[in-house]
Amino acid sequence: MDNQLILREQSGEILTLTINRPNQLNALNKETIQALSDALGEAESNNSVRVVILTGSGEKAFVAGADIKEFAHFSVEEGKRLSAEGHRILFNKLAQMTTPVIAAVNGFALGGGLELAMSAHIRVASNRARLGLPEVSLGVIPGYGGTQRLTRLVGYGRALEMITTAGMVSADDAWRMGLVNHVCEPEALLDFCRELAGKIAKNSPTAIAAAIRAVNAGFEPGVDGLNAEVEEFGKCFGTDDFKEGTTAFLEKRKAQFTGN
Repeated sequence: MDNQLILREQSGEILTLTINRPNQLNALNKETIQALSDALGEAESNNSVRVVILTGSGEKAFVAGADIKEFAHFSVEEGKRLSAEGHRILFNKLAQMTTPVIAAVNGFALGGGLELAMSAHIRVASNRARLGLPEVSLGVIPGYGGTQRLTRLVGYGRALEMITTAGMVSADDAWRMGLVNHVCEPEALLDFCRELAGKIAKNSPTAIAAAIRAVNAGFEPGVDGLNAEVEEFGKCFGTDDFKEGTTAFLEKRKAQFTGN
């Protein structure tokens, strides 16, 4: 596997992962999906990484979609397997990470690219970015979580309008509907994401992980999110980070969290 499919750059506690297929607008083929999954898995298990920034190489695209030529002749069963494996290998894996991931959407985020960004915890877009789910124009539907995550983020009506028209929205429109958290000038995008990541990284990793699990629990079928919150809240009291955080507050100093 080509290790250069995913570029890695760590500065302090912040790891930047860059999908590196600029000539293909960073389209997600099987190899790239696996390489990104591997890189995210390494980040999740690396205690020196507190926040991940995920972006695409070049100026045109974050990820312009899935690599259509890989599945254009698939059967029904092959299509189901493609979707299920994508969820397992990458999209659900990303959403369930307890290391926060910021998607720095530097250009087109279409189809699987928007689904990838929506799987991240926070989205920041360049004002040149265009976002959309064009799958119905190909006779298929979003298969990497788009029908579910878009609806959670922007609501039923807006999600179905975006999906059924197969249209793109601007970064400003995406911000107005709650699809992205912030919009930046292109040249400021990564610096803004690094500043945001720095604000996250100074807080307790164990508490952040617990918060992500509690928030995600509210979207899991058959799971009571409030009960999950109670459990995660209680567990925090048994951590070194809780002792350090409360002690630092009482001593009027900055906490030094270890993630334990």
